[in-house]
This record gives sequence, C-alpha cells and structure tokens, in this order.
Amino acid sequence: MVKKIILIFLIFISGSLFAQTITAKAAVDSSLYLVGDYIHYSLRIDYDKNIKIIQPSIQDSLKGVEILKIENPEYSINGDKKTAEFKYLLSCYDSTDVTIPPVNIYYRAGKDTLNNAGIDTSDATLKFVQSNPVNFSVRLVNVDLKKDIKDVKDPLKIPLDWKAILIWVLIGIILLMVLYYLYKKYFKKKDGKIEEKKIIKLPPHVIALNSLNELKERKLWQNGKIKEYHSEITEIIRRYFEGRFSLLALELTTSETLLHLKTRKDAKDILETTFDFLSNADLVKFAKFSPIESVNEEMMKQAVEIVELTIEKPEEKIKEDIENV
Repeated sequence: MVKKIILIFLIFISGSLFAQTITAKAAVDSSLYLVGDYIHYSLRIDYDKNIKIIQPSIQDSLKGVEILKIENPEYSINGDKKTAEFKYLLSCYDSTDVTIPPVNIYYRAGKDTLNNAGIDTSDATLKFVQSNPVNFSVRLVNVDLKKDIKDVKDPLKIPLDWKAILIWVLIGIILLMVLYYLYKKYFKKKDGKIEEKKIIKLPPHVIALNSLNELKERKLWQNGKIKEYHSEITEIIRRYFEGRFSLLALELTTSETLLHLKTRKDAKDILETTFDFLSNADLVKFAKFSPIESVNEEMMKQAVEIVELTIEKPEEKIKEDIENV
C-alpha cells in the first residue's frame, strides 16, 4: 500500500515538473475602422523554452477580410520563457461587423522534432492552443445626402508679391544673358572665320629665370647628379640666348657662341661671365671634371647674372623691331 502511494506521488511530482505552459493572445489596434483602412492584427504567443511552435496560419479564419502583408515573426527570450509575435496587415472593403475566430497554435514539447512543412492534426504528439477571438467593425464614411456637395475650402486669392516678381525677372534676365553668351561662343560664326585662341608668350628672361629656379629646387648636384646639373643649366642659358639674341646657341660650340655675343652691344656685360660659365660646364661634360660644391653654386649665380644683365628693355625692343622692318 505504501509503495502505491509513493509511486502515485512520484508520478504527480514528475507531471508537475514537466508540465508545459503556452498561451496565445490575438489583438487588433482598434475596434472601429473605415472601409479600406489598414487593420493591424497580431498574435502574441508566450511559451516555455523547451516548446517548439509552428507559425500559425490565419488565412482559413478570415471571411470578408483580405491579407495585405504578413510581417516577419519577432522572437524574444526572457529566462526560461519565449515570446513569438506574428503580425498581419489586413483590410476590409465592405461595411460589416467582423469576427476573427480563435486561431490554432500547433506545437510540440520536449525533444520532439518539428517543422513547418505541413501540419498532421492526427499526430498524437502534436498539440495546440487557441487564441482568443477578435471583434471589430468596419463602417462607411458618413455623408449627409441632404446637403450640397461643397469644395473643401473656398478658392484662395493670392496677393501679388512684388519682391518675388522682381526676383523671377532678374533670374530670367540672367538666364537670357547666359544663353546669349553660349550662343555667341559656340554657335554663331563670325564671317565664316574661326576665332583664334590668344597665346600669351612669356619673355625669354622670364622663361629662363623660372627654369633656373625649378632646377635649383630639384637639387641635382646635391644628390650626386653633377653632370646632369651642368647639362641642364647650360641648356637653359643657351635657350635664353636663342630667344633673347636670336642666336642658335644650342647648335654652337662655346667659342662660336662667344664670337656671336661679341657682335652684340647689349651682351658686352656678360662676355666674361659667359666664358667662365660655359667653360666650367664643358669641363664637367667632356673632360669628366668633378667640381667642388662652391663651383656648382657659382654656376647658378652666374646663370642668373647672365639673364638679369641682359633683360631686354622696352625701348630696345622697339628699336630692334624698327631695324628688322
């Protein structure tokens, strides 16, 4: 007798320990809608952690109501409890009272496997709980047929805004000016002639001084490129002679260059400096002479001096142009 009592007690205790809890609650966001309104219907399921549920299907429960959208389920866990929320967007296009009946929520408890691929209601291991029914009403917009149909509001009279008119006039003038400019520049041909672009020609001394400054910043001889330094600095000065004195200095030897410069009165101040400058460069380029640092620095000073002492004055340019006529 005692054994039977103990056995019954153990069965009761084990049943209590392994009892599963699951609840389902359905709701909508209002009790009254107009025809065509969005109806937000939700199913909230609270259940134990070891319960597995199948996503509910409400299509068969709806009559006179259309499903517009099925939201993705939302799941959350709080300790040993889980919550699943299923949301649906519905609509009704007739004036009526609607009742969404209880929805079956199928589930299994424990270690039983479960999937959503079909529900076999004859399966003894498959259980279900029902949600509560949901009631709401759908009504038409109230219209008083005895009254005349009126506009929502009387037509508005907009006063003239002179500031706004002035701004638009200015914008129009600017736009016309831009269009005229584009027309003149890209479309209109002037007497069949192609407009030539003006090219600004820099004076020879500006070109030479800019080139010498760029060469100085490159620091060729400081980085061991002594021959390249002397070749480039003499080329700059020879090109300057070509532009300043109309002398083909790039094709002449040092002695030939000096002979031509001696015939120029405006080159008498640079003859000695030019001789030293070109001679030092020839020693480096042809005799493999390795100058000391002071010589390299002096070469740059001499090059600048040659240019600055022979900058053509405006009156000399006018005189030369007259003589060439």
